[in-house]
Amino acid sequence: MTEKKRKEETAQKTTKASRNPESNDNVVFIGKKPVMNYVVACLTFFNSGAKKVTVKARGRVICRAVDTVELLRRAFLKDLQLQSINISTEEVTRGEGQKSNVSAIEITVTRP
Repeated sequence: MTEKKRKEETAQKTTKASRNPESNDNVVFIGKKPVMNYVVACLTFFNSGAKKVTVKARGRVICRAVDTVELLRRAFLKDLQLQSINISTEEVTRGEGQKSNVSAIEITVTRP
């Protein structure tokens, strides 16, 4: 398969997933950026009319996800409620072929 066809198929899958209303809408993935960037992303979802936002993180940045939700609740949106907190372990294959377990968290917050 050529590189061009592979890119086209990936683009088609992405657009199909983004059109599906039940697919990962209003999800903020936590990474290495400062906490306030993720707080602003959540605020943007809520200001655009979303009633529910899910914050997802893996590994060392789980504490940043918790900080994001706590800042939202205590400083910006006082009426924000925790809907659910899900923790899990994901098996990741590293570059050398080794498998390792990585902790993951999903925090779903809702606004009445």
